[in-house]
Amino acid sequence: TAEDMNAGMGGFWPEPWLTRSLGYPGLALAAALLLLVLCLNARRTRRPGEPPLIKGWLPYFGQALKLQKDPLGFMTSLQKQYGDIFTLLLGGKYITFILDPFHYTSVAKNQKLSFQIFTNKFLKRVFSIKKMLTDSDLIDEIHSTYQFLQGKHLDILMESTMQNLKQVFEPQLLKTTSWSTEYLLPFCNSVIFEMTFTTIYGNILADDKKTFITELKDDFLKFDEKFTRLASGIPIELLGNIKSVRTKLIKDLTIESLAKLQGMSEVVQRRNDILEKYYTPKDTEIGAHHLGLLWASVTNTVPTMFWAMYYLLRNPKAMAVLRDEIDHLLQSTGQKKGPGFSIYLTREQLDSLVYLESTILEVLRLCSFSGIFRFVQEDLTLHLESQDCCLRKGDFVVIFPPILHHDPEIFEAPDEFRFDRFTENGKKKTTFFKRGKKLKYYHLPFGLGVSKCPGRFLAMVEIKQLLVVLLTYFDLEIIDNKPLELNYSRFLFGIPYPDSDVLFRYKIKS
Repeated sequence: TAEDMNAGMGGFWPEPWLTRSLGYPGLALAAALLLLVLCLNARRTRRPGEPPLIKGWLPYFGQALKLQKDPLGFMTSLQKQYGDIFTLLLGGKYITFILDPFHYTSVAKNQKLSFQIFTNKFLKRVFSIKKMLTDSDLIDEIHSTYQFLQGKHLDILMESTMQNLKQVFEPQLLKTTSWSTEYLLPFCNSVIFEMTFTTIYGNILADDKKTFITELKDDFLKFDEKFTRLASGIPIELLGNIKSVRTKLIKDLTIESLAKLQGMSEVVQRRNDILEKYYTPKDTEIGAHHLGLLWASVTNTVPTMFWAMYYLLRNPKAMAVLRDEIDHLLQSTGQKKGPGFSIYLTREQLDSLVYLESTILEVLRLCSFSGIFRFVQEDLTLHLESQDCCLRKGDFVVIFPPILHHDPEIFEAPDEFRFDRFTENGKKKTTFFKRGKKLKYYHLPFGLGVSKCPGRFLAMVEIKQLLVVLLTYFDLEIIDNKPLELNYSRFLFGIPYPDSDVLFRYKIKS
């Protein structure tokens, strides 16, 4: 989740004030001095009771380059060599990895391991939100709005999502049944962004709706492309025109701009009420809050949808099973696939599509590369099931779920896409084992404990609804049936994008 990630990446680059105070000519000298300090800092040695310490030969960066090149392979090799607990030097930070899933509870419940420490610093760096640094009441009130993403509020969002999908696709449903060819990633970007934005923030009634959405999406993608660099602390002044792009996005999401929209969700209405208590109406930081919400709502949903479609397009059997499951549900509820956009499913009906859900869970198992970070607030001994582990103040502890998700003892042939992996006898499967013991945690794409992603329910609903619409109304075929790899440039920040793209085609079913 974003809160976990920002804590973990909070100090990987020099602070932005260096640029302003020294100017660019002085940066070379500052960098040399900083490197000297970091080299001295890298002389750290392992204390009694601490995990194995792996620094590598590169000062400051440590093992970061190896980890980003092949995260799973590198971590697996370290696990074989050092066991399930070890400390890496990564970008100037010492990070202790906990890889045994039976130790996760000890990490999640320890009050001295915090995910909040660097959250506000992250929000300032990436979105230019400053007040969260000094006002804990604002933080608490903002967190209270997450209730509007669950329960009966989620049902309302579901209805809105389906109506917005209708607006996206109905013009095409009235066209002839000729094939349309597109690259898969821009298709997912376009549909997910419009569907999510209009569901959360509402619709523009003006004639230039498509222009507004397209421009907003294009600016958002430019901003998101530089997101990891912003999060790691690179001064925004060194990232081309991203500062002006961010300023434009923030302006587009101020209260004054949002007032032009109709059908605003409960979560945004409540956030606006709270923000108006802490800011003046014209304060642009309100728009920065909304940019953060929009980013959290879109950035991982897009690649998840991409990989779901990619795997389904390459697996005709899976697509046939999902279509059959959806058709059976529509028939059982008396719904017919007539002309136009006519289907409607409740959340309970959507959740009954066990093969659809299993497909999405399998995609997340294969493709999620988030880490779950905690900051060590003071020297402590972590009491784990198999051993005690001494942790040092100022370090980080991280759970790395990809090791869990690709464990062959838990998941047979873990590198294969098996759409029915999370089903058993036609029902949802929730029981998985390691070393003969039932696992409490076996699937963690959304984080863990108090920092678990609050938008996970909406994200799952959106992907399910979109897949139901595509599989119900369209014939779908892949054209570039080539293998794709994950692009690890967003490593530790959620679902990676692909390293390239594929062409596919779609047409209305006759």
